[in-house]
Amino acid sequence: PIVVDVTAAGEVAPRRWLTRSGALPGHEIYVSGAIGSAAAGLEMLAAGGQGSGSGDQGSGRAACMARQRRPEPRVRLGIAMGRARAARAAMDLSDGLADALRQVATASGVGLRIDAGLLPIDAAAREWWTSRGVDPVTAAVRGGDDYELLFAVPAKGRGPMRSVLRHVADPPLTKIGIFT
Repeated sequence: PIVVDVTAAGEVAPRRWLTRSGALPGHEIYVSGAIGSAAAGLEMLAAGGQGSGSGDQGSGRAACMARQRRPEPRVRLGIAMGRARAARAAMDLSDGLADALRQVATASGVGLRIDAGLLPIDAAAREWWTSRGVDPVTAAVRGGDDYELLFAVPAKGRGPMRSVLRHVADPPLTKIGIFT
């Protein structure tokens, strides 16, 4: 087996980078894109890609498997949110939304409240888990490898965030809760 280990270093202008420790009570919690597709894609691949279906269902499952095989980190969005000072804390969801929420809350010394009904769970992933008797919310929140971003956005950051989204049109951001 081959092991590849990479370390990167660089510089960032003061106050232009986002840490996990900047969330405060009242900051809104946003996530980019949809969650759960890569985790569901891994399960689909482990099942041999069987049951990929046809039509929209098949293309959705193929997209989940592709998302697992070739993740697309939201680097451009993260840089834009940092430059615009729209968010005060951020973290990627490579290890899952639950892990990111825990790490940001712990580092910031805050609690949080999430509305499960607002979670942007990928439709094909939701269907995959539902058809197997698995709770899609639990699976999507635990699953990783989506490489979406979590942001803590203060009320005064909403304007700059909208400006960022006009320039970085994809992926959308969804408010899922609040830090307490």
